[in-house]
Amino acid sequence: MKIDGGKPFDWGRTSADYAKFRDIYPREFYERIIRLGLCVRGQHVLDIGTGTGVLPRNLYPYGAKWTGTDLSENQIAQARALSAGMDIDYYVIPTEALDFPEGSFDVITACQCFWYFRHDEVMPRLARMLKSGGRLLLLYMAWLPFEDKIAGASEKLVLKYSPQWSGAGETVHPIRIPAVYNEQFTLVHHEEYLLNVPFTRETWHGRMRTCRGIGASLSKEEIARWEAEHRKLLEEIAPEAFTVLHYGAIAELKKKK
Repeated sequence: MKIDGGKPFDWGRTSADYAKFRDIYPREFYERIIRLGLCVRGQHVLDIGTGTGVLPRNLYPYGAKWTGTDLSENQIAQARALSAGMDIDYYVIPTEALDFPEGSFDVITACQCFWYFRHDEVMPRLARMLKSGGRLLLLYMAWLPFEDKIAGASEKLVLKYSPQWSGAGETVHPIRIPAVYNEQFTLVHHEEYLLNVPFTRETWHGRMRTCRGIGASLSKEEIARWEAEHRKLLEEIAPEAFTVLHYGAIAELKKKK
């Protein structure tokens, strides 16, 4: 998939906002992972594309030993700061360059990042680093612009400033898994479910600013113009506190050998 028509983006530019506004997964999102018996005590888990460490930090109380990797130094710096006092290892490494020893992990997680990878390179690395029967857990959450008025209006404004942004128009669907994973993995579970995620005008504005089509790709001047227009929009259409309809999706893959 060609993301945003090839328009460059850099998540490192959004790291401070990302740390503040992207830790939004509700309790049910995490409970569904735990009910699968994954990311719990006795397991060593690698979170690829960890960003600011949202997944390791929120699942840390369940006892797994976590390692997080990301290609952005800024994101990892935020992850380390936010994980102070937690025994979580973070490394600045692109997923395509991961080289932990064979059989290092019981579970590898990828939350909100799976489509960014070069899968022909990544899949064999993930399989090698997993133990026999280990799990690859793919996680995703997105707002639903056609069902939720506020989400739809905010998304339309993002497209005004970033017409090539390919993150728009989400509908509920299973996580798409490239065929190359069939060589070494079996899909053993998937589910898709609805979530009402709480926001205020300020936190929703921050969440939208951190989306790829705004904070990670626009100039400072463009972001400032978008911000003024988006704040005005929210004053017109949104109460001070509200929920936005999202859906969550899980795909659990088991290593074949």
